[in-house]
Amino acid sequence: MNLHISDDSFARALGSESVEFALKTHGIEPIRTGSFGLAWLEPVVQIRNSDHRLISEFTKVSVEDVPAIVELLNSTQKQGNGDPPTSNPAELSVSSHPFYTKQHRLVFDRAGVCPPLQLPSFTLLENLLDQDPNQIIAGMETSWLRGRGGAGFPAFIKWRTVADTPADQKYVVCNADEGDSGTFSDRMLMEGDPFKLIEGMIIAGYATGATQGFIYLRSEYPVAKEYLDRALEIAYTEKLLGKNVLNSNFSFDIEVLIGAGAYICGEETSLLESLEGKRGQIKVKPPVPAIAGLFEKPTLVHNVISLAAVPGIFEIGPEAYAQLGVGKSTGTMPFQISGNVKQGGLIELPFGHTVNELVYNYGSGTASGRPVRTVQIGGPLGAYLSESEFDTPLTYEAMAEIGAGIGHGGLVVFDDTVNLKEQAEYAFEFCEIESCGKCTPCRIGSVRGKEALRQFSSNNVDARTLVVIEELCEVMEKASLCQMGGMTPIPVRSAIQKFPEDFIPEQ
Repeated sequence: MNLHISDDSFARALGSESVEFALKTHGIEPIRTGSFGLAWLEPVVQIRNSDHRLISEFTKVSVEDVPAIVELLNSTQKQGNGDPPTSNPAELSVSSHPFYTKQHRLVFDRAGVCPPLQLPSFTLLENLLDQDPNQIIAGMETSWLRGRGGAGFPAFIKWRTVADTPADQKYVVCNADEGDSGTFSDRMLMEGDPFKLIEGMIIAGYATGATQGFIYLRSEYPVAKEYLDRALEIAYTEKLLGKNVLNSNFSFDIEVLIGAGAYICGEETSLLESLEGKRGQIKVKPPVPAIAGLFEKPTLVHNVISLAAVPGIFEIGPEAYAQLGVGKSTGTMPFQISGNVKQGGLIELPFGHTVNELVYNYGSGTASGRPVRTVQIGGPLGAYLSESEFDTPLTYEAMAEIGAGIGHGGLVVFDDTVNLKEQAEYAFEFCEIESCGKCTPCRIGSVRGKEALRQFSSNNVDARTLVVIEELCEVMEKASLCQMGGMTPIPVRSAIQKFPEDFIPEQ
């Protein structure tokens, strides 16, 4: 029998390290795992047999629960692989909770179940390394995987461009600078199953002809760095990385580099500038990074989930993957729900489910018990949805029709006490703080927008104020060099158009 304890950032924030220390004082060395994604139930402790079959589990574990866990573990070991009664009420069970059992997990299939540093089978990778790289890119086209970082651009186009661009050196760069509010899927994957990301990067490198990979990791993710570093050490020891990967003719290296906390470095050209040791600023495109990226060499840039989705595509087959979801929104998406919600966490589902399903069927409504007023989707520069839009399918196309986007899959829930004028002001302020400063519309427009919205609080407002705000939004949208300034109008406009009552001057 083995005792598993979740060890990702969710669990550590809720006291898992103290629980682990208490278990060790009883002579028990628990096995660390990632999170299942049911954040409100962390820390999770499970008793599993040698085949990882679940025997019993505890949720919301505190140091006070340790004696009961030790007693149950000892009695279970005496009984062998029997099935003693679960140690939690059914509604607190992770393995049988509808939040978990109703998901369709391809990217996060091993997260929480297996230890993050347990080397999985790489039979699939060995088979792919025997194929013609063009066959793999063709499979990517059939799957129609779209980038999970926000833009939803078809991945195979990037892959084919890098592969077809002649160069003496090509790169694969993983954008792990997950900075959007309400998003944590990248972090969870790196902390719970880093080998999934490593395998995806190797496949991408082989298909495109790249021999060097970089993971650009945000500095606020120390636990992810800890697991990535150890996973890379194991990968090199087991010949998964380095010269002649898995005894093939392909060589590939991966290095982790730490960002300095700039939100703008989540944009690919700014990220590449930072990787080169320069100030993280936007570069004008073209050329696109796939033709002239890192050190002016062809560079494939994807976020963590985009690369981690690749093994699953070839495990089930590109055709089967394309059948998941709706239309050109194929495959599964790890949605993340947070904010004023009773049950926050990660929910991996095929595209096509609705906001209502995520908020009520999975999130169980607001934590405050008050009515849901709005949900912001797509990070701090995403749209605020009205209640009438909650039944819109979560697909790239359906979201675009209502002026919103999937983004990185983050949904932040607000109850009826939220003030949308304050949220719109925050969008401008966020852009002001995080702008790289290179272009005037973003650098100056964000400041002027914030000042205009503050007039509503000072009662120094007239009919032209909203006109000025709309004109600022139009300039930022059309003239900003990147999406930082170009997308700031999205939350502002959605707040004004859908919740006009919040923009009536105070009396």
